Amino acid sequence: MFHITAIYAGLVGLFYTYVSLNVSLGRNKLKVSVGDGGSDEMSKRIRAHGNFAEYAPITLILIAMTEAQGAPASVIHGAGLVLLATRAANFIGMTTSTGYRLRYYGAILTYLLLLILSVAVLGHAVF
Repeated sequence: MFHITAIYAGLVGLFYTYVSLNVSLGRNKLKVSVGDGGSDEMSKRIRAHGNFAEYAPITLILIAMTEAQGAPASVIHGAGLVLLATRAANFIGMTTSTGYRLRYYGAILTYLLLLILSVAVLGHAVF
């Protein structure tokens, strides 16, 4: 039923595994078991993980709803690719010292994707 969304859910899951490992490896490297231990690096890793966890699930749900409502495959693939690109940009932007611009554009495009998908799902459901 959600054949295209399933591809992106799997890719997002793999990416989330990487983002989660980034936190765990940081904890090991910095010897921090709970919280950020006062480390800026650990704080960035935790926030990058949290940001991914906050935006990826709702976006995947909206992509699935868009697919269920019969949107063209190209639209679903486009949304999935934008989701992956924006999450990658945001992750890199949050975990590197030179990534502010990536984070900025990742955030803007994430908001735009959420807005477009939300309006599309509501528009189809209401009309």
